[in-house]
Amino acid sequence: MKLPSRVKIVDVGPRDGLQNEKGHVPAEVKIGLVHRLQDAGLKEIEVTSFVSPKWVPQMADAAEVMAGIQRRPDVRYSVLTPNMKGFEAALPSRPDEIVVFGAASEAFSRKNINCSIAESIERFAPVVEAARAKGIHVRGAISTAVGCPYEGEVAPERVELVARLMKQIGVQHIGVADTIGVGTPRKVQAAMEAALKHYGLDDVSGHFHDTYGQALGNTLACLEMGVWQFDTSCAGLGGCPYAKGATGNVATEDVVYMLHGLGIETGIDLDQLVDAGRYISDFLQRKPNSRAATAILNKRAG
Repeated sequence: MKLPSRVKIVDVGPRDGLQNEKGHVPAEVKIGLVHRLQDAGLKEIEVTSFVSPKWVPQMADAAEVMAGIQRRPDVRYSVLTPNMKGFEAALPSRPDEIVVFGAASEAFSRKNINCSIAESIERFAPVVEAARAKGIHVRGAISTAVGCPYEGEVAPERVELVARLMKQIGVQHIGVADTIGVGTPRKVQAAMEAALKHYGLDDVSGHFHDTYGQALGNTLACLEMGVWQFDTSCAGLGGCPYAKGATGNVATEDVVYMLHGLGIETGIDLDQLVDAGRYISDFLQRKPNSRAATAILNKRAG
């Protein structure tokens, strides 16, 4: 199949990337990261999460971060809202899109949000309805779509089930997420095919972690299916608090480098993107977890 000529990247670094950082990241640093990402040409940024600070202390400043961003009309700013309380807290900050997430694994769902898959979807239904009534776009994520730290391999049928349930409650777009990064190209394609039974090609995206170094291969496998939207995280930030040993999301820099090498447009300036990744990595006092960024920074230094 012909590869897409253009790919849309959603940078989830400010939210998914930073949520599990042990040290406090001040609101102004998060805002600075969002500004640098939009300067680099990102049009979709997952900014923060309106969750209980008891569970995710790093996101306690969600409203402050959203209020501090200098918004651009051509950028879509999304926030995670796991329940009605989160959605109501998010509303004053005028998100362009909300994100809800359900696991394809029962064990993961119970460990992560203390309820079954069916119960999690029931919990999201009023959130989705309220958001759409206000003209806010709704994106859903299917976590542990390929493997689970508690159940092991996850069958594509589980992904299809969650996609069907999300479609039924009005979720407009679905992301297939390899939360612990165990997926390989064929397995990821099978999970994506399961989601495509209920969503069109323009309404699915891939979200891959690089635990076993498979994220770029998995991205390419999905590109070959015609999938043209992906979540990535600048500097490879992030992990998963409920998935022991899971490394960060695939680095935005690495994906953009590959896409540009394939002649696929992203609208992203790779040099400015590397600067954004270095900005947050410098604050966190570590090197960017991106091969492309490391190579470019070494070249600059040389």
